[in-house]
Amino acid sequence: MDVLENYTGHVDPEGPAARRTLDALTITKISVGPMDNNAYLLVCRSTNEALLIDAANDYERLSDLFGHIPNRPRLRTIVTTHQHADHWQALGALAGAHGANTVAHELDAPVLPVPPDLLVDHGDTINVGEVPLSIIHLRGHTPGSIAVVYDDPTGHPHLFTGDSLFPGGVGKTTSADNFASLINDVEDRIFAVLPDDTWFYPGHGDDSTLGKERPALAEWRARGW
Repeated sequence: MDVLENYTGHVDPEGPAARRTLDALTITKISVGPMDNNAYLLVCRSTNEALLIDAANDYERLSDLFGHIPNRPRLRTIVTTHQHADHWQALGALAGAHGANTVAHELDAPVLPVPPDLLVDHGDTINVGEVPLSIIHLRGHTPGSIAVVYDDPTGHPHLFTGDSLFPGGVGKTTSADNFASLINDVEDRIFAVLPDDTWFYPGHGDDSTLGKERPALAEWRARGW
């Protein structure tokens, strides 16, 4: 597996992964599967323990992220951001191969192919090694959609949004009520809480920052998608 070290937030389908190195952890992004799903591998630099956000597809490519050397990262946890099938095609295989604990929100858990070992809700904290990560429940794309945030004490926050927030708008919803719920949660639980330099990592496509997207919030609400 080729891994680029000059992280830009863009990866190509079937192309190299891209790694961002922070003081406490590394973040590696890869595109997998026919729907260009992003998966994110977080590795604690102190313990070498790893957490994967969305085992979306392509077990072989995801497995290659760990390498084959003796001191490769140890996958301890897999977080599924929501119930849609394109985000969990490799979940069972990876969890079984590595003995990893699986994490999801209880409202989306019944649809997943592997019953979660840990159910999380808004405000909960999970760890990757020694690094704490916070859970944000974002209702609307699915009932149990979650985001994961790492508030880097030596830098800016890093937010993994699944399909609830993208550059240019919130995720797809199936009714006006679901859209209202999602845009409200995105505004109240993300934009009202996190600073503009927060870098966010969506479930598909390129990354962005909250500051870049914030001026368009009123436009998103007015257009209804």
